[in-house]
Amino acid sequence: MNIFQVFGERIRSAIASLPLDVPADALSRVSVEPPRDASHGDVATNAAMLLAKPLGRKPRDLAEEIAAVLRGDADVEAVEVAGPGFINLRLSPAFWTGFLKTSLAQGLDVGATRFGNGLKVNVEYVSANPTGPMHVGHCRGAVVGDALARLLAKAGFDVTKEYYINDAGGQIDVLARSAFLRYREALGETIEIPEGLYPGDYLKPVGEALKTTWGDRLLTMSEAEWLPVVKKLAVDMMMDMIRADLALLGVRHDLFFSEKTLHDPRGSEPSEIAEMIEEFRKRDLVYDGRLPPPKGQLPEDWEDREQVLFRSSTAGDDVDRPLVKSDGSYTYFAADVAYMRSKYQRGFKQMIFILGADHGGYVKRLEAVGSAISGGTIEVIVRLCQLVKLYRGGEPVKMSKRSGDFVTLADVVEEVGRDAVRFMMLMRKNDAPLDFDFVKVKEQSKDNPVFYVQYAHARCHSILRQAREVAPDVAAADDSTAPLELLADPSELALIRKLAEFPRIIDAAADTHEPHRVAFYLYELASDFHGHWNAGKDNVSLRFVNPDEPLLTHARLALVRAVRNVLASGLEVLGVNAPEEMR
Repeated sequence: MNIFQVFGERIRSAIASLPLDVPADALSRVSVEPPRDASHGDVATNAAMLLAKPLGRKPRDLAEEIAAVLRGDADVEAVEVAGPGFINLRLSPAFWTGFLKTSLAQGLDVGATRFGNGLKVNVEYVSANPTGPMHVGHCRGAVVGDALARLLAKAGFDVTKEYYINDAGGQIDVLARSAFLRYREALGETIEIPEGLYPGDYLKPVGEALKTTWGDRLLTMSEAEWLPVVKKLAVDMMMDMIRADLALLGVRHDLFFSEKTLHDPRGSEPSEIAEMIEEFRKRDLVYDGRLPPPKGQLPEDWEDREQVLFRSSTAGDDVDRPLVKSDGSYTYFAADVAYMRSKYQRGFKQMIFILGADHGGYVKRLEAVGSAISGGTIEVIVRLCQLVKLYRGGEPVKMSKRSGDFVTLADVVEEVGRDAVRFMMLMRKNDAPLDFDFVKVKEQSKDNPVFYVQYAHARCHSILRQAREVAPDVAAADDSTAPLELLADPSELALIRKLAEFPRIIDAAADTHEPHRVAFYLYELASDFHGHWNAGKDNVSLRFVNPDEPLLTHARLALVRAVRNVLASGLEVLGVNAPEEMR
């Protein structure tokens, strides 16, 4: 239950009951959220300040009128007007008891909402060229994309997680030539890898596989003959390696889409790119024309010629984009348009791309393509992930021997574990640079967020195990019968209020495509829970388990289970384990 949504509806109803001519669009912008200062109450709204101008009223006077109606709500204990016209509500103890019962009844589904209303969403992330193992730069995009997909599913969207395999183009030729050198090496030759080819040892298994299958027969073939053979095997083996690397991180896609399939003819039918160009000509999205020369010094390869162009400038792009090169082959952009068309034909209403920071130039063109092909009926959202810098005890981490020139994802996961990698990659917003220190993420302290949150979940289970030992009857009692009204200590009520924020966090994070909000929230909840547990060490009356107080213990164990459920649910959104014990 999102209590802020609930009270948003009640506040709008209260305003509608007044003799006011309130514009509908203004009413829809009324926000309801927790007060910045918890001492001011439980729910705050800016309704009076937002509506005062269109109604020609003074904000505080309008706030007092709205407050008078809200004071008649049985779940509201007190209403205060503060500052220039904020309205703060303090909710009744009975309301919090009811909320906690509802939260407990949801179990591990707590936080699931209908915010997305089943909207069909495609989240494309990682999509690295299949030319080598995943590196730490891919790692952040993989975590952000996977957590975002999980978050959107939690918020009620119909989500497909997709990987676009860039298996067409010049980089695949480079891969094949690099693998062919390793094939010659496997046959006993001494090789030197020239600049421009991939030097990593990860291609040695490809060379061995070619040797096993073909013996030395490829050596007798021309490049035109062996290149497609080597390309297919190399790409297949690279994708197997990429899938294995992603599995180490707990990342699994629903669909792997091959770029090559967009270029290849389909039996007697033309390729999807050719079909796209023909369709969009009829819709006047594709035309033959000339581009103006780029500003500044002209590139050496620039040609003033008539080209096949996509009319993307009419949808917000800087210029129209070429679809066909001078040699007759298709541009990368042509494949991008055909791929977007495929997603559109598959019925996605929202398309999200998680890209590296070096892809900032793609944002406008992707948004323009989506707008042009759909007539503005779909939403294209691009999220850029900034770089990750690796340290060990404050010192920069050296490169990986296996990869040749970068630190692999597998190296990072092997050293600190999947959970630490995923959680720490979500402790900064995706567009902010991230420093990742191997030493710090293995600390068992409050300064290590993943340990602190997982320890809170494990502590919940420890408390429940203790209860089963010293008060087995109480521990076995049904939460639905717990006398939750006995939870009256300020720190207990603060915990309940914190739990009430979770559905709102899910909705807000899904709306802004910011899964890091969930990580921040879990850390705050863990801090509140650990703080209350520590208070019980000094004050026996605050302890969760007291065999001499069976009713109060029953209520407090229910609260512990509610905290456990929210921690587990939130960690599941992040793709992080919720351990029952920490060793």
